[in-house]
Amino acid sequence: MPWYGWLFMVLALGSIIGSLLLLRDNAGSNRVSPETLAKVKAREAQLKAEEAEEEKR
Repeated sequence: MPWYGWLFMVLALGSIIGSLLLLRDNAGSNRVSPETLAKVKAREAQLKAEEAEEEKR
């Protein structure tokens, strides 16, 4: 294999490993605000109530 083939493979592997390391570092940094969490829980309760209503029919 020519030298530029090896260079391409090393760059591709480095790109993949670098992306995985960035993903690992940023995994816990996207916190959900309390307002958004309250909205999600309210919507979930609403959907459960609607599903229970449909099951009664």
